[in-house]
Amino acid sequence: MTRKTSVIPGFKITLGITIAYLSIIILIPLSTIFFKTAGMGVKEFLAAAFDRRVLHAYGVSFFCAFTAALINVIFGVIIAWVIVRYEFPFKRLIDGMIDLPFALPTSVAGIALTTLFSENGWLGSILLKVGIKGSYTLLGITIALVFIGIPFVTRSVQPVLEELDKGVEEASLMLGASGFQKFRKVILPELLSPVLTGFSLAFARGIGEYGSVVFISGNKPMKTEIAPLLIMSKLEQFDYEGATAIAIVMLLVSFLMLLFMNLIRIKTNRFLKA
Repeated sequence: MTRKTSVIPGFKITLGITIAYLSIIILIPLSTIFFKTAGMGVKEFLAAAFDRRVLHAYGVSFFCAFTAALINVIFGVIIAWVIVRYEFPFKRLIDGMIDLPFALPTSVAGIALTTLFSENGWLGSILLKVGIKGSYTLLGITIALVFIGIPFVTRSVQPVLEELDKGVEEASLMLGASGFQKFRKVILPELLSPVLTGFSLAFARGIGEYGSVVFISGNKPMKTEIAPLLIMSKLEQFDYEGATAIAIVMLLVSFLMLLFMNLIRIKTNRFLKA
């Protein structure tokens, strides 16, 4: 009887490596936030984490991140569809451009977007003619978050579209299904899971984004101030406990929202497979 060999070490070793790696990279750094905040009293924590100005900053961060993720779902799927289903000149170049937000320093992206959407910028001047202000508004923040979040949706959907069997789509058409029925019954069920994954990743990235937003937001208190900026401001003032108090609230709310989205994704997959 021959013994099966595997290139990867066995379960116990790989599980040990996984737990050790995640502990060092994620759990221990995050735990320091809670330890730092533990030195605060309840009254001080509530005052730092739920100040009126901080609450407004939470709202701006979560609203803009959610809106940007929704926009990215729509256009990310369209971009992935065009790249996978059609052949056209410079296709590989456009495919590579999608990953540029990953490679570009976020501060550089922020400066570029601020210049582009300012009142004298190429696109900002056009928007201003119809009464819309780009830079230093919630719209500007959302645009920055759309910029940094688009690869998450496109790269999540693209592999699924590439693996989608065209024969099943053709069979549905031959059986009399309309184009909309083909999309709803054949394509949409396959795309739901990667779309939700891409949305979750883009949303999570947008909540904590700082570099690309700080320039285009204008940082007006009670208007366009984001929560990560308040954390940075408190760190610059050596108010470490106040910064960690805000960070904990953002961390917990983000975790709960991502957990909720993952549950929706799991439920959706089970429903579609039933």
